[in-house]
Amino acid sequence: MSLRLFMLGSLVRLVTSLVSEPAGSVTTLLYYSDLLPQRIVLVRMVRHELLHQDNYFFHFLINFLRCFL
Repeated sequence: MSLRLFMLGSLVRLVTSLVSEPAGSVTTLLYYSDLLPQRIVLVRMVRHELLHQDNYFFHFLINFLRCFL
């Protein structure tokens, strides 16, 4: 039961960040998965606060992108 609550909270944080600031969220995903070109304009859009320890789905997406792309 408690594992579901952690995952549900993480999913809600991910969806909320993607809906509220889609460009910043996608840029952050690409930056931490090393797929973003190193341009100052793009790096300024990275939201480091999204990389919170409890944001499990965000970390999953970053690791997925690192491994398969």
